[in-house]
Amino acid sequence: MAGRKNAKPGGVTKVPRGPYERELYRLQTELVKLQEWVRAEGVRLVVVFEGRDAAGKGGTIKRVTEYLNPRVARIVALPKPTERERGQWYFQRYAAQLPAAGEIRLFDRSWYNRAGVEHVMGFCTKAEHQRFLHQCPIFERMLVEDGVLLRKYWFSVSDAEQERRFHKRLEDPLRRWKLSPMDLESITRWEAYSRAKDEMLVHTDIPEAPWHIVESNNKRRARLNMMAHLLSTVPYREVPPPDVTIPPRPAASGYERPPRDLQSYVPDHAATLLD
Repeated sequence: MAGRKNAKPGGVTKVPRGPYERELYRLQTELVKLQEWVRAEGVRLVVVFEGRDAAGKGGTIKRVTEYLNPRVARIVALPKPTERERGQWYFQRYAAQLPAAGEIRLFDRSWYNRAGVEHVMGFCTKAEHQRFLHQCPIFERMLVEDGVLLRKYWFSVSDAEQERRFHKRLEDPLRRWKLSPMDLESITRWEAYSRAKDEMLVHTDIPEAPWHIVESNNKRRARLNMMAHLLSTVPYREVPPPDVTIPPRPAASGYERPPRDLQSYVPDHAATLLD
């Protein structure tokens, strides 16, 4: 593949922008149909996004939800647990975020924090980690048995590509906030995270809720692949939209708008760009 046009590091060919944007829009259109089916049928859909730092989870979630109704499809990105939450059953605060009928929840990191960062960084004990690996399949089987559609995606990125993205974040003032001390620590603990991921998959890649690996060295390919796969695994159908008619505007009845100088308007900053 060396020398091929649009080749990326690691031998992954980049999808040209035109075909990418056309397919992205098509998939987003299907996701809107999926959303309306979820709402009409009272389905509960949970999508878990996991992977290393800078693996492309956030960008994919952004594209998935771009045209969805935030009242139906909500992103769950929990901060570190409070003191009270640390005294709860581990899965308790995540269970509180699960969807009701007609809702979608997209977990930008999830209960799998305990299998990854908490385990590698020593934020949980070995006993807590082992208890998680034992209880997680039970927890997920309970969700599936109760009718929840559970989809789990692991975004896989190479060490070289992760480091490149970290450098890009460092150089970009709009994305520098995304580069946390935990991100930097993940570079020095690459193998530890790899072992933790492998152990996690052994215990939690179950028939009722299997893991799906997304190769994410190329972000465009990862987004399209993940979205297409999700749509292929859900038996949704197009729900006819409600019959809506926009009524004619009634005739004016004497209303007069107050003088503009009685109200405070935002300055026309855009006009300064035309000089």
